[in-house]
Amino acid sequence: MIINNVRMVLEQEVVSGSLEVRDGVISSYSETPSQLPQALDGEQDWLLPGLVELHTDNLDKFFTPRPGVDWPAHSAMSSHDALMVASGITTVLDAIGVGDVRDGGHRLDNLEKMIGAIQESRRQNANRADHLLHLRCELPYHATLPLFEQLMNTDILRVVSLMDHSPGQRQYASLEKFREYYQGKYQLTDSEMAVYESEQVALAARWSRPNREAIAALCRERGLALASHDDATAAHVDESCEMGSVIAEFPTTYEAAQHSRDKGLRILMGAPNIVRGGSHSGNVAAHCLATSGLLDILSSDYYPASLLDAAFRLAKDERNSLKLPATIAMVTANPARAIGLADRGRIAEGLRADLVLAHTHHGHAQVRHVWSQGRQVY
Repeated sequence: MIINNVRMVLEQEVVSGSLEVRDGVISSYSETPSQLPQALDGEQDWLLPGLVELHTDNLDKFFTPRPGVDWPAHSAMSSHDALMVASGITTVLDAIGVGDVRDGGHRLDNLEKMIGAIQESRRQNANRADHLLHLRCELPYHATLPLFEQLMNTDILRVVSLMDHSPGQRQYASLEKFREYYQGKYQLTDSEMAVYESEQVALAARWSRPNREAIAALCRERGLALASHDDATAAHVDESCEMGSVIAEFPTTYEAAQHSRDKGLRILMGAPNIVRGGSHSGNVAAHCLATSGLLDILSSDYYPASLLDAAFRLAKDERNSLKLPATIAMVTANPARAIGLADRGRIAEGLRADLVLAHTHHGHAQVRHVWSQGRQVY
């Protein structure tokens, strides 16, 4: 396969030319157009590496599309996979919550159903994207550690994040934002919310620290990439480094992001934060970190289409000096390197032919075609 007449986004520059794929890998690329008539005309659109997503909880939405609705696993997985590739994402770390009692994360059968769907669809070669696993461990619960111990040897597990969403700290330093989110999510009355809030504070005091230490030790033993989550202070970052974290997910303050950089952590922020112009929780805006050189990786988090959109928006943002190769690296090469996936994330000879052809329409980036290992999947 030859893709002709494209603007290829390489790691350091954008070049016009053509690219050839053989046996699922990039065999060569050239800064001159191909003369072969069978070449696909890219019409001067952008040719990017396939996007690499490290933290999306999108799969949950298809398994439970409405409260109380349990959707068939194959259908849920297929629909989720289709949305990923339509967003230009060719490598997905599906983030499964462990320990979130209200969302069913305390039930092993629910977790195993989702993880089993990922594994079975991989075995059947049914997926268009490459799906791997990210376990999001909610620390303030008694069930989190035993559940993690039963899941930690899953063959597709690549990242473990340690999170504490209890009120009054980290993401929810603002109690008003905590109440706004959880009352909206669970439809709690004021009195029910007060009980829930006090329960979360008590659970965090009892379980967060021991669970953090135990799960981090197990990750170090197994060589699993560990991510912190919602660090807000330098002390939080120091604790994350002590645990062995290599990724700082969603630092909530400039101070935490700067200290993460000083400590050598890769800083991950939400692409929706870029698209919306700020954090929905009132925390530090991702574009402010980008302007200061404190942003390495973007994640679509809860909105898959935001990943490509955010990369193009950052490149156009006059508040920073970032060019398109640097912002595309935030959704391709940088996340791939962060978890040791050396065979993808860049347009280079010998790497997986995971590719996205995209164009901009009225200032918005849109996906035209997607290839996974040279096979057109969109």
